[in-house]
Amino acid sequence: MSNSSSPISQFLLLPFADTRELQLLHFCLFLGIYLAALLGNGLIIITIACDHHLHTPMYFFLLNLSLTDLGCISTTVPISMANSLWDTRAISYTGCVAQIFLFLFLIATEFCLLTVMAYDCYVAICQPLHYGTLLGSRACVHMAAAAWTSGFLNAVLHTANTFSLPLCHGNAVDQFFCEIPQILKLSCSDAYLREIGFIVVSSCFVFGCCVFIVVSYVQIFRAVLRIPSQQGQHKAFSTCLPHLAVVSLFVSTGIFSNLKPPSISSLSLNVVVSFLYSVFPPAVNPLIYSMRNQELKDAMWKLMTGYFYAVINFLSSAYH
Repeated sequence: MSNSSSPISQFLLLPFADTRELQLLHFCLFLGIYLAALLGNGLIIITIACDHHLHTPMYFFLLNLSLTDLGCISTTVPISMANSLWDTRAISYTGCVAQIFLFLFLIATEFCLLTVMAYDCYVAICQPLHYGTLLGSRACVHMAAAAWTSGFLNAVLHTANTFSLPLCHGNAVDQFFCEIPQILKLSCSDAYLREIGFIVVSSCFVFGCCVFIVVSYVQIFRAVLRIPSQQGQHKAFSTCLPHLAVVSLFVSTGIFSNLKPPSISSLSLNVVVSFLYSVFPPAVNPLIYSMRNQELKDAMWKLMTGYFYAVINFLSSAYH
């Protein structure tokens, strides 16, 4: 492995398996997960967009969250599936830059959206009389735009800085997709310290968002426990528990991935943890949100049955 900096035209991603049978098994597993994520998130997006009863702040932010989930899983999974199917490890330099940029953009936007959704839950339960004022349509659009803009700026900052570093330790990436920590391992000498500084700044921002979410939920639980009726408590918990479950899954896997002790770090563990925070949440988030939300389930059922009857009527008229 050369220690001199030289132009890199492609990177070699970590294969999931060496044998052809296991490669095809990996392809089929990822295909199933990807299709489930496409179906679940796509159904949520279409349902919210088509049903005017769901044109509320909570569902507006959920629609944005589903868009980021679709983008996240589409950034990492298809290239990994293609590599397993065609028995290759390569990703072009440009493809790797694009993958890191898009993944950072979408993952940062998702975290900002989850923070905004915590605020939505807080206002809905703790300040219901001011809900229409604090979360009007213009305010919702501004908050969503701020989340997407923050994600974009974060991605530009880290991607530009990472790929401005000279790389002189080969082109093999110890991950199934391009990831900043793995690219930094290929950089020369101490050039990566500048990027670590940017990561510390981003971590402070993430910590601030986590504190905001925790404080919001402390206030939410205190307000819910003061509701006299059990039915009212159940309705309030049904509104916010799916969001809390998604936040917990997102934050716990992300924190463990970046802060796990070196003593327990291994190649296989790194792959599993990266799978848990990059692939697993986009696939299960639609299930979490729809499982306890009867209004969303009813709207989905209405949409699917309406489409089914429309197809039946079209086929009937075509044969007559």
